[in-house]
Amino acid sequence: MDIRGTTILALRRGDTTAVIGDGQVTLGQSLVMKHTATKVRRMHRGSVVAGFAGATADAFTLFEMFEAQLEEKGGNLLRAAVDLAKEWRKDKYLRRLEAMLLLADQHHILILSGNGDVIEPDDGVASIGSGGPYALSAARALLRHSNLNAEEIARHSMEIASELCVFTNNHFTLELISEEKRS
Repeated sequence: MDIRGTTILALRRGDTTAVIGDGQVTLGQSLVMKHTATKVRRMHRGSVVAGFAGATADAFTLFEMFEAQLEEKGGNLLRAAVDLAKEWRKDKYLRRLEAMLLLADQHHILILSGNGDVIEPDDGVASIGSGGPYALSAARALLRHSNLNAEEIARHSMEIASELCVFTNNHFTLELISEEKRS
């Protein structure tokens, strides 16, 4: 699946999880259609954050399905993600969807794909989209070699990705999840 036009990054530092996405929507190889799209949103009373890369209509379909799974599973991110991945993989229509999801709560960061993958990174940082490798590399370096907080690392990493990836801009949507905010 060749997914272009976005960068979504999730990382955890201490008791805070940050999920950030850029706002660029690209049509084809060269036309920027929108600069301020929101590709990251809160779900399940704010306890889960989801971001998408890929075709917008496909992503919104997956958001709706994931939100339904999340409600059915009482907010259990892992169970909802696995059940969505199963459904996504088995259904002939859903398998054609060209999108990926990056999901996070206070304890887990997960990548979901149409291949049935539910991947939880070992190091608490993950990314999807065309600028994902740049943001991921920057975030890992900042996590290892700085005392910046989760929000600062997310913003700096995305700024670096936007400087390198033509499909990523510097209009960001950032959501933070922390124990303090959930109480």
